[in-house]
Amino acid sequence: MIPYPDINPVALAFGPIKIHWYGLTYIAGLTYAWWLARHRAAQPSTPIHRDQVDDLIFYAAIGIVLGGRLGYAFFYGFERLILDPLWLFRVWEGGMAFHGGLLGVLMAMAVFAWQRNIHWGRLMDFVAPLTPLGLAFGRLGNFIGQELWGRAANVPWAMVFPGDSLGLARHPSQLYQFALEGCLLFVVLLWFSREPRPTWAVSGLFLLGYGILRSAAELFREPDAHIGFDALGWITRGQLLCMPMLVAGLALLYVAYRPAKR
Repeated sequence: MIPYPDINPVALAFGPIKIHWYGLTYIAGLTYAWWLARHRAAQPSTPIHRDQVDDLIFYAAIGIVLGGRLGYAFFYGFERLILDPLWLFRVWEGGMAFHGGLLGVLMAMAVFAWQRNIHWGRLMDFVAPLTPLGLAFGRLGNFIGQELWGRAANVPWAMVFPGDSLGLARHPSQLYQFALEGCLLFVVLLWFSREPRPTWAVSGLFLLGYGILRSAAELFREPDAHIGFDALGWITRGQLLCMPMLVAGLALLYVAYRPAKR
């Protein structure tokens, strides 16, 4: 086994005020997205100008936070939400979901595009490559916070997380997701988007790539204790939520490259 680097999940504390590493990873992801967006906006044939990037990232942040929280409540905690509606607002208790954040960003970008008369598809193709490294930062936050760890394993790199009451050696699945849906997807999208592509092609590749890579990582991730497996004794909630992404990604790639359009 590899010893778990027991890092305090609280990065800074000022009396009763505590700043967690997980929150800082969100700031790091948005900062990186802002930097890359300004770089990409300086290139020819982009849908937005550099002076619009600040507003773009602000809209995206609102979509991530609202969508991520609502998505977690509806996808992973609906029964608790029904019993205790105020739980939705107790964000300090944790609970964010990527798929909800994705829906939030889609809606936020639709509003941004409508207000500025920008084609929504071209804007989403611009935004898609900004996303994966933000996801990578978030998975590092999960790892430091000992959240979303993996299933029991006997591989040489298995870890015992100090917060695990069972004391089992587990897959560090947060790092798998960091590497796959974060770093690998980032490299693929950055390479793919370097050349002009048909509208919706980059967005379609993002949806398809994330759906495949997240579903693969879920094979090593411990399912949520209050949910377990959703189907067939091995399909998790995350994999079910990725299925519409796979369909949508294939559909967008077909729309982008359909013969009639060429």
